[in-house]
Amino acid sequence: MNSTTEQAPALPVARRVPATAGGNVATAGAKKRKRSKAPQQSFRSRLRRDKQMLLMMVPGVVFLLLFFYIPILGNVIAFQDYQPYLGIGDSLWVGWQNFVDLFGNPDFIHAFWNTLYLAAWQLVFLFPVPLVLALIVDSLVSTRVRKVFQSIAYLPHFLSWVLVIAFFQQMLGGAGFVNNLLRDWGMEPISFMTNPETFPVMVVVQMIWKDAGWAMIIFLAALASIDASLYEAAAADGAGRWRRMWHITLPGLRPVIVLLLILRIGDILSVGFEQFILQRDAVGAGAAEVLDTFTYYTGVVGGGWSSGAAAGLAKGVVSALLIYGANKLAHRFGEDGIFAKKLG
Repeated sequence: MNSTTEQAPALPVARRVPATAGGNVATAGAKKRKRSKAPQQSFRSRLRRDKQMLLMMVPGVVFLLLFFYIPILGNVIAFQDYQPYLGIGDSLWVGWQNFVDLFGNPDFIHAFWNTLYLAAWQLVFLFPVPLVLALIVDSLVSTRVRKVFQSIAYLPHFLSWVLVIAFFQQMLGGAGFVNNLLRDWGMEPISFMTNPETFPVMVVVQMIWKDAGWAMIIFLAALASIDASLYEAAAADGAGRWRRMWHITLPGLRPVIVLLLILRIGDILSVGFEQFILQRDAVGAGAAEVLDTFTYYTGVVGGGWSSGAAAGLAKGVVSALLIYGANKLAHRFGEDGIFAKKLG
């Protein structure tokens, strides 16, 4: 009897505890659901909220539509025997014949391989220069010296290619400053600007002088986002300058480097139309002919509008495939790239 009397009150207590706990959990879950179900804004209210941002986007969108997306429709002439006086609607359709003729054209094949050759020079020797310049600027202690260095490095970017080529011609041309100095010293002049063998080196030097300082801005912004406490902790542990750069700076810059490398690979067939067409006559078509100049001389100068459009369209397709392949390679190395990874 005593044991029964002692055990009886314990049963309701044991039942109440889970019931109370379950009630608290259910109440907390209901509150969380009420909080998560916030009222969604309507499409019209979101338009009113973002009205200023949308208005700022209008000029850029109009520019892209007029000068990029609408002209893409003109690529249809790559599948026609296009005649300007007939127009797109009345020109004869030839299907893939323009592409067959194009890939059988030795001039196009030469321009394609020459473009890849010159692009490889630019990728290997031009791409690391902005990174090195950014590391140098970031290491400067004096703010005044840093600003002067940045201003000098930025300035050539705002010059047109006509001025850049004219500057190099005045410095390295046959009657330029350097060759006149060599003549005064009794030495033979050097054909810097007209030698097909050294033309790839000259192209890279010109691009470094013009655009390396401007490309440095992106790396400087990425360097500014690295946490300074990481450098302080590494210095406290005895890490020197090179170890801090190798283990902190370069890993912090890795996503930016991969992103820029993907974009550069996708744009690898566009080595620079103005730069090459200005020097084509001086150095010869064998050294300076690239896909852009081939398209211009075939389509615009030669009147082969369909062949020029086919060359441009083939270049665009190859560039898109290069971007896709480089992005997939970035995913293999654990980077985000420019396209999101598939979920699941």
